[in-house]
Amino acid sequence: NHVSNGLGTVNPVNEITLKAHAVGAKVLIDGAQSTPHMKVNVQDIGCDFYTFSGHKMYAPSGIGGMFGKMEVMETMTPYVTGGDMIMQVTLEKTTYAKPPARFEAGTPPISQVIGLGAAIDYLNSIGMDKIFEYEKSLLDYGTSLLNDIDGLRIIGNAEEKAAILSIYLEAAHPHDIITMLDQDGIALRGGHHCAQPTMIRFGVPATARASMAFYNKFSELDALAESLRKIIKFFS
Repeated sequence: NHVSNGLGTVNPVNEITLKAHAVGAKVLIDGAQSTPHMKVNVQDIGCDFYTFSGHKMYAPSGIGGMFGKMEVMETMTPYVTGGDMIMQVTLEKTTYAKPPARFEAGTPPISQVIGLGAAIDYLNSIGMDKIFEYEKSLLDYGTSLLNDIDGLRIIGNAEEKAAILSIYLEAAHPHDIITMLDQDGIALRGGHHCAQPTMIRFGVPATARASMAFYNKFSELDALAESLRKIIKFFS
């Protein structure tokens, strides 16, 4: 993945792609966590495929997108069949349409596609550079706040990092943390974030994750820090 959903680490996808191509491998990058938060240039990365999720970028659920190199997609056969993905069908053989049509069988999710387009226009109207810089300021502020709390550990401190604060308290399980934060009107996700090997690597069962976006405020991070201090005191 381009950005770790559990840690916020921005992985060196350009370097990874070069090394993979050097041994003949194809590269597919999961961009669900990066696309809503930063500019992405697939030509610069050089990957063969790049995917993103619509609902992560404020579009309806059930929609996403994929970039694929034409020369790679032309060598692939579809695994779902239906309307508009063929050129000709006879009793002897089927000739598929050119990509991307051959991979878009049947009736598309029309309303979701319209919603995704509107979400992309909305993000671009704000400016991805502005979004990245503002979220970086939130991350820096939140990191400073939480590092001052005794008994709290931020999991993941990469130099290149998206606006995610993955929190572990010695005093309480992440599920207890998010339940108590919810009572203060603060929404975090608790669990292993579909990344159990990462949790094992850092020696924790799970974390409570604060995922920040351009609509968040510095005052909300103040409230998070205050609530976490109350939780630590409660369990101590």
